[in-house]
Amino acid sequence: MAGSKDFDLYRPSEEHDMLRESVRALAEAKIAPFAAEVDEEGRFPQEALDALVANDLHAVHVPDGYGGAGADALATVIVIEEVARVCGSSSLIPAVNKLGSLPVILSGSEELKATFLGPLAKGDAMFSYALSEPDAGSDAAGMKTRAVRDGDFWVLNGVKRWITNAGVSQYYTVMAVTDPDKRSKGISAFVVDKDDAGVSFGAPEKKLGIKGSPTREVYLDNVRIPASRMIGAEGTGFATAMKTLDHTRITIAAQAIGIAQGALDYAKGYVKERKQFGKPIADFQGVQFMLADMAMKLEAARQLTYAAAARSERVDGDLTFFGAAAKCFASDTAMEVTTDAVQLLGGYGYTRDYPVERMMRDAKITQIYEGTNQVQRIVMARNLP
Repeated sequence: MAGSKDFDLYRPSEEHDMLRESVRALAEAKIAPFAAEVDEEGRFPQEALDALVANDLHAVHVPDGYGGAGADALATVIVIEEVARVCGSSSLIPAVNKLGSLPVILSGSEELKATFLGPLAKGDAMFSYALSEPDAGSDAAGMKTRAVRDGDFWVLNGVKRWITNAGVSQYYTVMAVTDPDKRSKGISAFVVDKDDAGVSFGAPEKKLGIKGSPTREVYLDNVRIPASRMIGAEGTGFATAMKTLDHTRITIAAQAIGIAQGALDYAKGYVKERKQFGKPIADFQGVQFMLADMAMKLEAARQLTYAAAARSERVDGDLTFFGAAAKCFASDTAMEVTTDAVQLLGGYGYTRDYPVERMMRDAKITQIYEGTNQVQRIVMARNLP
């Protein structure tokens, strides 16, 4: 049958392809040169933030009505994927900006949106998400942070743990208990500003990977904020948090795919150059089969993630399943692909002179945050299509 070039099912649009090219060029020129140093020194990738802000790629998801680029969910995935391909830590800038601000976009008042999305879109502020606590990880509804009403204000007290980009972000979506008797229906969401009195941060965690993205505790000590900073109605915070994760798990899938693609690309180049027994190791069938499996699984993960991104944009009924499936499959794939990339480089893969060991370390967290992959499987089982 004759091929038709205008059969547009199952492929990103031309605009998406052009976006990928421009982000890849930017990432390779402005972010990749600092990736090893950022990891080695465990410092925030300021060069990446500057480059992303200068090109309006730091928070592409913000609607244009608030000064943002108004990018769709697939475009956001492509940005994160291409940044993660060169630096996992840097890809958390666009990813966490979406995670932190999406509750405001989904459930916030017009006043909240106007106040907090503008500075985010301009690049004047970053936005983090504060759900987890020392004793409330997978069981997020078991949180202890309290918010008590005091006239036109709420007073927040508690500790949030594992907060990505804490201390660097200006704004935080904080989940807190407003009615302890109602468990998940007694949780509300608030926007907290880093400069609010009573907000402080713990020391940065010493982590296996994503070392350029600070992870710290956030301490709330009698933080008094106007009642207008509640996101949505009282008691709807947990529902907003879960709805947010349906969308943002797809950005973690994108990060995982990007990291895996970076490792595969590097390994492909290496095996063509590395000679043993008088020929490139790429000529050996054992190596070829490894590369074939890596590429096959990565492409399967990408297609699942893009399908999930389309569902995120349309808010389809099966989004919860697809978001969990994409995050789970892509992160498991990333761990496998990066581990195989280290294997393909042999002893060199195990050293910091080559980027694949960093990619392997960075990949691990994608199986853990925004819901462990064990939790994703529970979510999938409860939402089978």
